[in-house]
Amino acid sequence: MEVLRTAAEIREVNTRYHDAAAASYDSKWSIDFGQVGQAQVIGKLRKVLGSALERGFDRSLEIGAGTGYFSLNLLRAGIVRHATCTDISPGMLRALLANAERMRLDVKTARADAETLPFAEQSFDVVLGHAVLHHLPDLERAFGEFHRVLRPGGWIVFAGEPSRVGDRLASIPKRAAVAAAPMWRWAMRAAPSPPPPTGPSASMNGDEAGLERVVDIHAFSPGDLARFASAAGFADVRVRGEELLANWFGWFNRGLESTADPAEVPMAWRQYAFRGYLLLQRVDERLLEPRLPAAIFYNLLLAARRP
Repeated sequence: MEVLRTAAEIREVNTRYHDAAAASYDSKWSIDFGQVGQAQVIGKLRKVLGSALERGFDRSLEIGAGTGYFSLNLLRAGIVRHATCTDISPGMLRALLANAERMRLDVKTARADAETLPFAEQSFDVVLGHAVLHHLPDLERAFGEFHRVLRPGGWIVFAGEPSRVGDRLASIPKRAAVAAAPMWRWAMRAAPSPPPPTGPSASMNGDEAGLERVVDIHAFSPGDLARFASAAGFADVRVRGEELLANWFGWFNRGLESTADPAEVPMAWRQYAFRGYLLLQRVDERLLEPRLPAAIFYNLLLAARRP
């Protein structure tokens, strides 16, 4: 496995990976821009913002916006009125703009490194992101930038960050999927997935499967995220965990699907996997998240306010 040693290497490989992943990203991760997607995004923010969410935000900045899962859903729901989206990947920004055009949404984009944001001080009411902090090489510098561009009284909100304990627990369903995959493919009548490209040319051209293993450079404890926010000058720091049963179910099913030719995975299976995941999300939210330590969940959510 490739080991990334410098911040420049981490940024370069993240750019290549996300450029390669952009075209199929929404379908791979079942990203939704309808009522389901809006409910998911609003639900995540409500867990850590509470009543502060009800007022909404005039100007938002999304870090590592990808194809627009957070910002576009928040615009459609009326939670955000003016959205600016950044990403290090030009391919992701092109996909985001295509999604925005299809939905007739007005959004500004900028290719930007989270550690050097091209915006004036106190430009935004909320700085947010989904599954982005674990890709950033210099988190202290990034949190300093979030603080700089946020107006006093504004919030940062980050979701989808892998927890250290939760990531280890997720290895259990992943291993189970590997063991069950041959029988599952037989039951689905699906052929094995084609072998990934190999050799130097595959790496140079941004082979998604090969790069996916090296772009995730952090996993966090709840205390890690709280310390980064506090050290940057934020107050009212809140960290929550989410997804335990849903995560196990999702990783098991995704592990099975990754071993098969995508064209041969039946639609009935995909619908079962998606609906089951949504059902278990609700079980996690109502029964487990209020009662269990944040550290054991797969995803961590962070919110903090600039005084």
